[in-house]
Amino acid sequence: MDFIRGIAVLGLVFMNGYAFGFMEFGYVPLTIPPVSDTIIEYFNILFIEGRFRTLFSLLFGAGLYIQWQRFKSSAQIKSRLYWLIIFGLIHGFLLWAGDILFVYGVSGWFIIKYLDTDNPKLLQRGLEFTALSAVVTFLVLFTIPDDQSFRDSAKFIELFSPHYSDYFNENLFINILMLITVPLMTMWMCVGIMLIGIYAYKEGIYNKGLSNQQLWVCALGVLIFCSIRVSTSTLTGGLGMSLQEISNMFAALCMAGLYIHVIVKFCNNSPQFGKLIQQAGRMAFTLYISQTVMQLLIYRVLFPEWILSFNRVDYWLVAGSLVAVQLLFTLFYSRYFKQGPLEVLWRKLTDIKSAA
Repeated sequence: MDFIRGIAVLGLVFMNGYAFGFMEFGYVPLTIPPVSDTIIEYFNILFIEGRFRTLFSLLFGAGLYIQWQRFKSSAQIKSRLYWLIIFGLIHGFLLWAGDILFVYGVSGWFIIKYLDTDNPKLLQRGLEFTALSAVVTFLVLFTIPDDQSFRDSAKFIELFSPHYSDYFNENLFINILMLITVPLMTMWMCVGIMLIGIYAYKEGIYNKGLSNQQLWVCALGVLIFCSIRVSTSTLTGGLGMSLQEISNMFAALCMAGLYIHVIVKFCNNSPQFGKLIQQAGRMAFTLYISQTVMQLLIYRVLFPEWILSFNRVDYWLVAGSLVAVQLLFTLFYSRYFKQGPLEVLWRKLTDIKSAA
């Protein structure tokens, strides 16, 4: 599971880089994009978009269940979730509105009452909450007006500001909107995927992989939902966004299942395989926050003009460099410490609150 978590946290860099330019737009293409943009866009749709966030959600649910087994009480878990919510609020308001920690903390609090649920009910509830999120997401996004932007348009250039103060104010506003939408859309999606993650753990999927039936279901799901996502990629406005988001949600869940299966079979449960990636997985909290800090420094402090000139391949080159930096940090840091600095802080704050 540490190896899977390591892949997930490092993969987030390739997902989130675009949003550090304009959070509300994501990647903004040129009027006539280069061929590399099209190639990377379809690669994103198939293998990147939402996949690593879904992996994290599955593992987070499994982690909650493991902690519940260890402590036989929800008190320690609630303390951990309390501090995760605090960290998420700080991260979202001060650094980046794309924070996932707050959502995980709130969703985890809701998950607690399902920790003693039998497997069939876990899977059923997980799929029900995911479907609920899909319906609400469709209804909310369907109302968005058709207002496509291009990076080389006068309108977009007018929106660009190189000043960090403007980004900070914009981030505060967007984070407030994000907090409002959490109970409507994001939380139910996370709750559903986390419940499926607990089901996967109890079924032994993280140790032995998917069964033949589960493998076929995930493969068929990837084929169907990725086809829908690709076929709707040229649609704009509320209808396009809603169809793209819903199809991607289910495609990401099915692809995450395939990723877990491939990783489990490839690693063969060897504690020695991919030790550096395993160590990155144990420091996922620290690496996640450091990704935000590094990308903010790059795109909003040191080189803000890159937002106007970067194509997808440029973002990927930066993302690959950041992954290399994080792996080097993990390599040297783990020689002296078993946990990342934020993991240690989180554990100590949890212990203090539990003892109070």
